[in-house]
Amino acid sequence: MLDCFPDNFWWGAATAAYQIEGAAAEDGRKPSTWDTFSEKSGKVLNGDTGAIACDHYHRYKDDVKLMADLGIRHYRFSIAWPRILPEGRGTVNPQGLDFYKRLVDTLRDHGITPHATLFHWDTPQALDQAYGGWQNRQIASDFADYATVVVRALGDRISHWMTINEIACFTHISYGVGWHPPHAPGKQVKRLKDVWQTSHHALLAHGMAVQAIRAAAPGNCSIALVDNPVVTVPLTESPADIAAAQAAFPVANFVSAANGGLLYPALTGKYSPALLDRLGQDAPDIQPGDLEIIHQPIDALGLNLYTGTYVRAIDSDPGFELLELPPGYPRLHMPWLHVVPECLYWAVRHISETIGRADLPLWITENGCAADDQFKTAK
Repeated sequence: MLDCFPDNFWWGAATAAYQIEGAAAEDGRKPSTWDTFSEKSGKVLNGDTGAIACDHYHRYKDDVKLMADLGIRHYRFSIAWPRILPEGRGTVNPQGLDFYKRLVDTLRDHGITPHATLFHWDTPQALDQAYGGWQNRQIASDFADYATVVVRALGDRISHWMTINEIACFTHISYGVGWHPPHAPGKQVKRLKDVWQTSHHALLAHGMAVQAIRAAAPGNCSIALVDNPVVTVPLTESPADIAAAQAAFPVANFVSAANGGLLYPALTGKYSPALLDRLGQDAPDIQPGDLEIIHQPIDALGLNLYTGTYVRAIDSDPGFELLELPPGYPRLHMPWLHVVPECLYWAVRHISETIGRADLPLWITENGCAADDQFKTAK
């Protein structure tokens, strides 16, 4: 099958720091909101935490060798903010930077290109305690300062940077109104407007980080944002259903997050008017200059694609209907992970046609399956 792909097709693998590193309290690292969240009873299945995880912090040399043996040539990993700046800002932890220097040098020694994500949900707990984390506009400036520290230290080794992974997951799924969210930090807020304000602050952090990376990088580099869009898939290939899927794309939501308030500002410099009409007073407060900061030129967009939402045209307002899948529809071992392979095609087409960014290179930064595999020892 691999013979079907051109030689310049990039195959790789991806991880996140909290999921694999462990060493949660070693060499100067202080807690993230995920550490605090997972240590609370009943928050995570079996009471598991990232305190040890895959012990990648100590086993990275063996892990990289395994990747090389598998033929992996591109590796996307995230850098743990509280390992670099234990308090989220201020004093830099040199031991944290040294770990990533060793990791990247090992990757390069094995012919693997590093792709570093600056934020994959591990907000420093100190910033959450100091001012409420993503609820406060200050976090955008602190994130940009963190980006500067990392790029100055690692920019001679890394030329592929990704600012933030999946804004919706640590804002809209982490802050909720009248329900208890499953994601860290798991805070309830009073208004939907307050939820949208967290994602607006994250977009500001992305834009300011792009500026910081450009200023700190010692040479040319590639900068991307990574998003997990709600992919609206037309039920049929009829012109009416295609138009319906395109109309739904900016406003279809996953736990209140919608493409029109995430991808649209980052890629076009404007929130989707259709989304703002729906939000009304729940729209975030946008200060003068915010959208210019958010809409920074990027070199690529990373798409995390797993599933999609079928849409069909209807005669009544708003002209489209999002279809619920029946209980017996095929899915993998997660309640939301329905098998909708067309999402890969339509995500790319929506970026190109619906948003109008056909100029933007796209990477599939995550894709895969969830299986309830059980390991058995050989008898």
